[in-house]
Amino acid sequence: MKHILVIFLICILFSCKPKVVREYIMEPCPEEEKKSMAIVKQELLDGGFEIFDYVDEETGDTIIMQKYFMVFLNRGSNRDQNKAETDSLQALHMAHLTRMYEEGYADISGPFGDDGDMRGITIYNVPNLKFVDSLAHLDPMVKAGRLELEIKPWWAGKGYPLR
Repeated sequence: MKHILVIFLICILFSCKPKVVREYIMEPCPEEEKKSMAIVKQELLDGGFEIFDYVDEETGDTIIMQKYFMVFLNRGSNRDQNKAETDSLQALHMAHLTRMYEEGYADISGPFGDDGDMRGITIYNVPNLKFVDSLAHLDPMVKAGRLELEIKPWWAGKGYPLR
């Protein structure tokens, strides 16, 4: 199962994102035109996103900062499922995360590399806490109590890739 997760994450990091996600990114896939900062800013504001901008003194570039939401998936209190139930929940959990990514609500997600209480993270690209809370609670692992959520707002520069 770990190999499937690694392949899933590699595919996410090295593929173009679905159009619903790409439309707000400064570095589009080759088949799309680059949007101006003014258009990106207006589209984010029209979509209800919290943003601010500033000018980078070194480059003179306008940087748009957007509020995202980090959802930490913590070990839940109901972990007494048998192996078949756990495997089924894991498959449903992965399907949920894939759907969040494909529909443009989540930008990246994955498990942590240890066996601690904090099991994984998903970064959601949605306008507000109510929206992310409703989406994250759709996760079958959360519904079953196997995982519990901790949601934190997080500011990041719009369009910067992971390196």
